[in-house]
Amino acid sequence: MLPSEEIDLPSPTGCSIITIELMSFPIDRPRRLRSNITMRRMVRETRLTAEDFVYPLFVCPGEGVKQEIEAMPGNYQMSVDEVVEECREVQALGIPGVILFGLPDTKDLKASGAYDDDGTIQRAIRAIKAEVKDLVVISDCCLCSYTSHGHCGQIEDGDVDNDSTLKLLAKTALSQARSGVDIIAPSDMMDGRIGVIRETLDCNNFTDLPILAYAAKYASGFYGPFREAAKSAPQFGDRNSYQMDPANQREAMREIELDIDEGADMIMVKPAMPYLDVIHRAKQEFDLPVAAYQVSGEFSMIVAAGQNGWIDQQRVMMESLTSIKRAGADLILTYFAKDAVGLL
Repeated sequence: MLPSEEIDLPSPTGCSIITIELMSFPIDRPRRLRSNITMRRMVRETRLTAEDFVYPLFVCPGEGVKQEIEAMPGNYQMSVDEVVEECREVQALGIPGVILFGLPDTKDLKASGAYDDDGTIQRAIRAIKAEVKDLVVISDCCLCSYTSHGHCGQIEDGDVDNDSTLKLLAKTALSQARSGVDIIAPSDMMDGRIGVIRETLDCNNFTDLPILAYAAKYASGFYGPFREAAKSAPQFGDRNSYQMDPANQREAMREIELDIDEGADMIMVKPAMPYLDVIHRAKQEFDLPVAAYQVSGEFSMIVAAGQNGWIDQQRVMMESLTSIKRAGADLILTYFAKDAVGLL
């Protein structure tokens, strides 16, 4: 800014003289670069593209099934044949990948449907890879949808037993690998599971199969609609003994570092918007791709507020996705993927 002084300048019409004080007339005017939409696009710092997104899908038993999830409008529990058709649409939109969550025919204490080679997820993986070439298929590797009690592992003495659960997770990952999945994504938050899964995959000639670790998965209240979609609500207690305390950021960095040391190829923070600080710090501290999951509660709140006319749903959707990428996410798992691409 120049020193304060008075200066005579011709008016825009040239008809008179105006006097301004330079101290109150800023040299920098950021509004110059916001004057129209084309200008704003030219200087935009953070850009969303279709390649940023992964679209979650819920696979259920049966044929010709497409049942809308009440708490997540526009999302469905779908049989394998319907999932294949959905994947065709996803690929046509330019979205590079999907992540699959399975609903089994039956549930039991040992989560046997999770590692059944003819299970829902396994059949879906094979069908998608046969019919929709070059679409990346990620499989959620967890047990909560398959256990009769709804927890993410084997129960002993009223709580999830970490070490016995690792064996079931390794069996699940191996079964998904044999079905042809492109990426394994363990979401259970058991200690040591990345190392056990990596060793199991390597010992069975799947050394090139990447692991996307849910490294910082918080015990969040934003998962409610998902538990309806995946029928995975715990039948007793909660998941606070294995998912992370929402108050902790340093612990998230430790969890991420442990997963990387055990062989993770990518890391994930979940949920996304309440943990943008964690996403940003993870991106700064670790030299691996960072994924963020915009979870069901984030999606449903925006949709519900939009349906009630309280917000502009499309505008808030894009603003929320931009904030996640701006924080540092390389991949965004989001139920808005198809809608967002339509606007891009």
